Amino acid sequence: MTTTEAAPGNAIHSARTLRLLNDPIVPTLLRLAWPNMLIMLAQASTGLIETWWVSHLGTEALAGMALVFPAAMLMQMISAGAMGGGISSAVARALGAGQREEADALVLHAVVINLLLGLVFSAVMLVWGRPIYRALGATSGELDAALAYSDVVFAGNLLLWLMNGLASVIRGTGNMLVPALVTIVGVALLIPLSPLLIFGWGPVPALGIAGAGTALVPFYAGGAAALAWYVLSGRNLAHFRWVPLRWPLFWSILRVGAVGSVTSLMTNLTIATATALVAGAAGVGAVAGFGTGARLEYLLIPLVFGLGAPLVALVGTNIGAGRQDRALRIALTGGAIAFALTEAIGLAAAAWPAAWIGLFTTDPAAIATGSLYLRIVGPAYGFFGLGLSLYFASQGAGQLRWPLIAGGVRMTIALGIGSLALASGGGLTGLFAALAAALLCFGCIMLAAVANGTWFRPVS
Repeated sequence: MTTTEAAPGNAIHSARTLRLLNDPIVPTLLRLAWPNMLIMLAQASTGLIETWWVSHLGTEALAGMALVFPAAMLMQMISAGAMGGGISSAVARALGAGQREEADALVLHAVVINLLLGLVFSAVMLVWGRPIYRALGATSGELDAALAYSDVVFAGNLLLWLMNGLASVIRGTGNMLVPALVTIVGVALLIPLSPLLIFGWGPVPALGIAGAGTALVPFYAGGAAALAWYVLSGRNLAHFRWVPLRWPLFWSILRVGAVGSVTSLMTNLTIATATALVAGAAGVGAVAGFGTGARLEYLLIPLVFGLGAPLVALVGTNIGAGRQDRALRIALTGGAIAFALTEAIGLAAAAWPAAWIGLFTTDPAAIATGSLYLRIVGPAYGFFGLGLSLYFASQGAGQLRWPLIAGGVRMTIALGIGSLALASGGGLTGLFAALAAALLCFGCIMLAAVANGTWFRPVS
């Protein structure tokens, strides 16, 4: 990689880093975002296809998947978005400051963190999965379906964490294309593999809902192997090196990733607890409908992540180089784009909710509940996209106090006011109104905090 310009402190930037520092914001952001958004949409489509196949196994199987989905998405959000954002942010800030040796050393530290966390989360869900799903309202058939799917998914969880950790290292250099290409190839293989293992064919036995989880394991393994080869080959701007493990480098990742993980945990706890509230108020059909409707909200996360990963790299690189004003302009531009995309999806879902829910079930209770949810919560999706994109930008800046506050406010409104609405006779309408208000407040708090320059003030 050629170097062409000296940075502050006589550090030298690579040509790729210089583009992040100097190219026009909107074209640069869109150039980095399009491969990421393409692959996130491909992954999201795969999840929808998997849900559609599972829906053919019956309402209990669909409800079982809805119960597991918050935990499975939590793994994705923490490994790719929260801890992954911490990895990308640390690498980007090191490269922005011209510290190439530190960027190289961060690769090993990122792998160690993700492998350890992957093992911990796998152990928790494999050992305590049954009581966790019971606490979420699962009984009899839907509990069996949830465990059959969950045990397989979390048995392969370590591979997911390794794949996302390596992808985050690469994205931190401003390279979005390689992780996107690897995932696209994996998705192309996953689409036919999932129904094959669910329903069986010829010598391949039908595994039922467990087949949907089994298909994910080779996808994670292949993706991790391909990304490891790319980094180990020396093609990545941040190289893998065996170095002594040092706490300051762990802290550079964890001070962003750990706080981001709490934010992700609150997001998933909000949906999981809302699922339990729906189960207690209206039964299994309503759970299937709410889970299918909420899945659209979850699909906004990978879509915004397609824009958010470039925001981490761009903001982190510019913060590292002392370009604070440019970093703030990048964040607000990304937030505006994310709002427009997610609000359009939310309004369409609110206008035609049955068209979405009907793709996965014909159960009247499921369709009624899912449609009610989308009509009320869908118009607030734009504020979720706005807040989430600014959360990713805050990761790049290494400042996550306000995302943590905004996430806490969202959870308090959604579950506190939602529970009161159910208890006072407001029914599911009151619960869903609280969920919508929570998203609105989340987006507005994030916008006010970032636009007000909170990144650049000392933390008390």
